[in-house]
Amino acid sequence: MKLMTKITVLSALTLSVLSVNAQVAKSEKQANRAAETRQAVFKLLGANMSPLGAMAKGKIAFNAETVKKHATRINQLSLMINDHTSLDTSGFDVTTEALDKVWKDRAGFEKAIEKLTKNSAQLITVSTSGDEGAIKKAISGVGKSCGGCHDNFKMD
Repeated sequence: MKLMTKITVLSALTLSVLSVNAQVAKSEKQANRAAETRQAVFKLLGANMSPLGAMAKGKIAFNAETVKKHATRINQLSLMINDHTSLDTSGFDVTTEALDKVWKDRAGFEKAIEKLTKNSAQLITVSTSGDEGAIKKAISGVGKSCGGCHDNFKMD
């Protein structure tokens, strides 16, 4: 079985096992802690996407090993998103850019997570090809996954 197929199947199985309906936070303290944790995951996603975007735009030198490293991290983080967004904090006054739609349209949000997982797994596979054009195209796919989530589930 190809590496891409194995990564995609494993990622999809992990997401389906972890998939749960959002539970409602019981206190402001719990809501704040949940918001801080999910923000940490998204900050790490951004920190790993930033150099990939810069490479794709030619702003920094292209390096396939660096692409693979960041794509692997993004893939791993994508598997954490469902867990760290499963607690609905919308009923509390927490500092967040998450729209209530994260919890109200859980199926749509989980679909967006799956897309990021799939696209980052694809990037991991393509990063070993040495084909800079294909790698940059796969980076764009990951970027579009991020952007789609921002468009629909995040205040900008």
